[in-house]
Amino acid sequence: MLFTSTTQFAVLGLVLIAGWLFGLASHPGGRKWRTRYSTERDAHAAHQKETEAKLAAARDRIAELERENQRLATAQPVAAAPVAERAPYRPVAASAARPAYPAGKRRGWFDFGNRVTTHG
Repeated sequence: MLFTSTTQFAVLGLVLIAGWLFGLASHPGGRKWRTRYSTERDAHAAHQKETEAKLAAARDRIAELERENQRLATAQPVAAAPVAERAPYRPVAASAARPAYPAGKRRGWFDFGNRVTTHG
């Protein structure tokens, strides 16, 4: 067995209490965690306010759109303006178009024509 006498148990208790006191003295007191908690709490509150503002704006927009929809549903229809008569369709490019080559004189591939070979 590890501890057999009363003196050893007393020393063990004294070491445990000394370790507990040393740990308490070296601990920062929770200041770091308290500041982190307050920062997170403030960020959460700001996010809640921002979300509530967005929801209020969305509700206002919905109400406005519903009023506009109701107004349009009860409004008299607007008569369409008469369409002016147009001149008849006449293609402009067709009168100026002419073939790339004279009739009956079509050339061959790549406009080389029928080439006469003079190889002897």
